[in-house]
Amino acid sequence: MKKMKFFILIAIAVVGFVFTAQQKKAEVWKVPAEYKTMENPLANDKASVNTGKMVYMKHCRSCHGNAGLGDGPKAARLKTFPGDFSSAEFQGQSDGEIMYKAIFGRDDMPNYETKIPSKKERWAVVNYMRTFKK
Repeated sequence: MKKMKFFILIAIAVVGFVFTAQQKKAEVWKVPAEYKTMENPLANDKASVNTGKMVYMKHCRSCHGNAGLGDGPKAARLKTFPGDFSSAEFQGQSDGEIMYKAIFGRDDMPNYETKIPSKKERWAVVNYMRTFKK
């Protein structure tokens, strides 16, 4: 019985390693200077968080997960880890940097300029993503 438990633990460890070994951490994003300093016009609009949540659930949840942990149902199929929006590294970015990455995308991250054309909805998503703080 002890050998079986040991075998199961080893199998779980190997599967976990294979899953994490397949995805790499994304390269550093090059965000244009204008976005790094861009002001969020909805920064103090608490009501925009609800709008942002609706847009996020429609367009972002499938890869980034319900809580922004990068564990959505499509995440395992990506070449790079989708990121943890609750991390200090993510939350330390400016709103403009987050908006740029979320809308313009790159590599596995698609471009959402036409899917989310409303500037208010774009900034609302940023405000919702800010709620994922640990």
